[in-house]
Amino acid sequence: MSDKEHYDLDAYLDRIGWKGERRADLATLRGVHLAHSLALPFENLDPVAGSAPSLAPGDLMAKMVRGRRGGYCYEHNTLLRLALEALGFRVTPLAGRVVLGAGEPESRPRTHAMLQVEVAGEPWPYLADVGFGAVGALLLPVPLVSGTGFEGAGRRHRLARLPHEGPSELWELRAYDPRTGRWQGQYVFTREPFTAGDFEVFNWFVATHPRSPFTRRPYLQRVLPDGRHLSLDGGLLTETLADGTVTERVLTDEAETRRMVVEEFGIAVPEGTALLG
Repeated sequence: MSDKEHYDLDAYLDRIGWKGERRADLATLRGVHLAHSLALPFENLDPVAGSAPSLAPGDLMAKMVRGRRGGYCYEHNTLLRLALEALGFRVTPLAGRVVLGAGEPESRPRTHAMLQVEVAGEPWPYLADVGFGAVGALLLPVPLVSGTGFEGAGRRHRLARLPHEGPSELWELRAYDPRTGRWQGQYVFTREPFTAGDFEVFNWFVATHPRSPFTRRPYLQRVLPDGRHLSLDGGLLTETLADGTVTERVLTDEAETRRMVVEEFGIAVPEGTALLG
């Protein structure tokens, strides 16, 4: 039995609440992307507990679709890729370097996964990404067009091509920060395809390396339908409104934090997992 035979499109669409037409068109791509972003949280509780999450379709279905769990970029974008392919889209997995909070683009390895999606009748492919754990993440896919701003679901993004010595064009995804009025780089990428085997290596490194930020403390994200963005980084809870207003609170009680994660983030915390260390 192939991996894809373990994938259940009906169960996935029910989990994210998508009721639209099942066609390989732009409306479907946008609708599924947004529904996924609002329904499934970002979380790294498996690496914090000492294990690399499985990227096998059956395991993703059990954890994120049938279980009340989220995941990080490899899990989210593998799940989305399987859905889009089942709907008839042509999808190319890509890999990028996170530059948010970094210096030069080359200062970090390629550890982020995203997708290039071909849409029939559209003059350019689209960048789709439901697994970037930051307030600047895409909620809707954007066309791979340089220099043009795109607004969707309360967020603004643009793509730029950067000077690059390599043979492939280097793209940067930028998000508009309403607090500063500036565009901020999120990650850079080229458009050569990566394979499932590549992401297995990236996944193992990110989930097990002692210097990986995902092995040190819980890092959770949730986008709510009202536009609020919740983040839990260790014990720091941050709420960001659509207008950029930010409030922060330090959580010190394990029971309160667990209730917050279950009720606000929608994550069933695995037994034995400590959220505050």
